[in-house]
Amino acid sequence: MELVLFWKALILGVVEGLTEFLPVSSTGHLIVVGDWLGFNDQTGKTFMVAIQLGAILAVCWEYRLRLTAVLRGLGSEVQARRFAGNLIIAFLPAAVSGYLAHDFIKAYLFSPKTVAIALIVGGAAILGIEYRYRSHRPQRETVDQLDWRDALRIGCAQCLALFPGVSRSGATIMGGLVFGLSRQAATEFSFFLAIPTMFAATGYDMLRSWDFLQAADLPVFAVGFTAAFFSGLATVRGLLRFVAHHSFAVFAIYRIIFGGLLLWLISRQPLG
Repeated sequence: MELVLFWKALILGVVEGLTEFLPVSSTGHLIVVGDWLGFNDQTGKTFMVAIQLGAILAVCWEYRLRLTAVLRGLGSEVQARRFAGNLIIAFLPAAVSGYLAHDFIKAYLFSPKTVAIALIVGGAAILGIEYRYRSHRPQRETVDQLDWRDALRIGCAQCLALFPGVSRSGATIMGGLVFGLSRQAATEFSFFLAIPTMFAATGYDMLRSWDFLQAADLPVFAVGFTAAFFSGLATVRGLLRFVAHHSFAVFAIYRIIFGGLLLWLISRQPLG
């Protein structure tokens, strides 16, 4: 039984790392895979929250030099203060909305069916945004060119990801494309914005779930955390190379097919 738990932790950790930064919804995939593995009790839900830290630390590690430079320059460099200010502005809309709607979302929206619907609708939205993007020249080629208005718009777009299955990275990247960012700038800003957003969301969820944590669960959590870190690191590096030469249409098609398959499987389940 213990070995089975480790395998489940490894699978879910890899799923988290692979999907957290792609526009396919990590939360949606964790709900579906966790349900499939039978690891969807309160401990499983707490586990899925905890391993997100592994994925976000992968971003911190990949951009450690940039983040360190920003921290050192906050007191003297305008560009560093502007970058940090943009992250705060972009973070606030989802932080406030998530805090107010947290209990409702957890109680009513965390199900395979809502995820499936969101995957399909989000996939169609990505295809529409990609079609529009081809006829518009980006106004912001790099993250350093963003101003506070760009940050606020992307932050508002991130609020859509409170609905499980929408995808936080999908909402922020697609929002960036709609508001005039290049693929590279939108993707990188999505990575940076994930740092405060995920630390806050994960920390809040962990505090609320603290009573469900047990010392005996730590080895299982460690396996998932480590798997999420390394798979997340590979995904961050791979996605940046991918967007340099490709659109996000392939992810949209994947979302629609996966969402449709989920709805079909759900419809075949016996009632009651």
